[in-house]
Amino acid sequence: MTDVSVLRFNGRVLAGPDDVRDGLWVVDGRVTYERPASAADAPALTGWALPGLVDAHCHVGLDAHGAVDEATSEKQALADRSAGALLLRDAGSPADTRWIDEREDLPRIIRAGRHIARTRRYIRNYAHEIEPGDLAAYVRREARRGDGWVKLVGDWIDRQAGDLTPCWPRWAIDEAIAAAHEEGARVTAHCFAEDSLADLVEAGIDCVEHATGLTEETIPLFAERGVAIVPTLVNIATFPDLAAGGEAKFPAWSAHMRRLHARRYETVRAAYDAGIPVFTGTDAGGSLPHGLVADEVAELVAAGIPAPDALSAATWGARRWLGRPLLEEGDPADFVVHDTDPRADIRVLAAPRAIVLRGRVVG
Repeated sequence: MTDVSVLRFNGRVLAGPDDVRDGLWVVDGRVTYERPASAADAPALTGWALPGLVDAHCHVGLDAHGAVDEATSEKQALADRSAGALLLRDAGSPADTRWIDEREDLPRIIRAGRHIARTRRYIRNYAHEIEPGDLAAYVRREARRGDGWVKLVGDWIDRQAGDLTPCWPRWAIDEAIAAAHEEGARVTAHCFAEDSLADLVEAGIDCVEHATGLTEETIPLFAERGVAIVPTLVNIATFPDLAAGGEAKFPAWSAHMRRLHARRYETVRAAYDAGIPVFTGTDAGGSLPHGLVADEVAELVAAGIPAPDALSAATWGARRWLGRPLLEEGDPADFVVHDTDPRADIRVLAAPRAIVLRGRVVG
């Protein structure tokens, strides 16, 4: 890790999708476009610079079995950093990762507190598992623990029904989302299937994770209300394996998961075409490794989203949505350098030339 008070970037700066600037300076960890007086011997980087990438759905402090220790959380955060993901929205974790905020060498995290799920309707050791009457109270609690977000589990397999079904009655959702908004937090929800979406949107939800169940009926509703989606396509790619594992016990669920997977690209493209905000997220930290943000951007392109817009879903657009800085004068110097223009070839995201975090070259 290179620790210097002044750093020169002598290349092209993608400050926005159509805002290309000639070079920048880093002084005491912040961006400036004015040459500093102390610039004579400053080390220099070259290439194409982007704001640090955003993984808007990951889980630092979580693995397939639940909360992990600090050493494992550190490895997860470092894997994201190595991929150029310098801003993470932690979409639910049972571990306390506040100590990461004190580490100048680790990505910045926006937390959604711990998942809130219906009793025995989610992965063991992940969530608060409660009944509808307690939902609003738990939402208030997690809103106060998080960084402006709360995460609900909107649907999951119902073992009696043998398929995905909504987890919450409408009245509980209304109360919970209103409570979160009163606390100044936005609400997102895990949703694979179709049936929970309309109630969540009509109750005022701000975002839906995965959103594989979007249909011709609910896409216009999302677009009208401005509800964002984070498709996590690298995670949706695992649906066929999940379906195969559950085939014997839950054949209806398995068939449903295969249908959702088969139309995943069509669903995302239809959402994008309708004007629904789409952002990148990998769902890393459960069964998937961290550091997959470039793969997720590539998946959005595979779904039919134009490369510049897929790039924005991981950079300019995502940072504005989350209320975090870009590369304006005085902003924190968090950026990634590539050999060529990633708008022209999205594949270069997978091999950053340099990574600068808080003004330090960390990779």
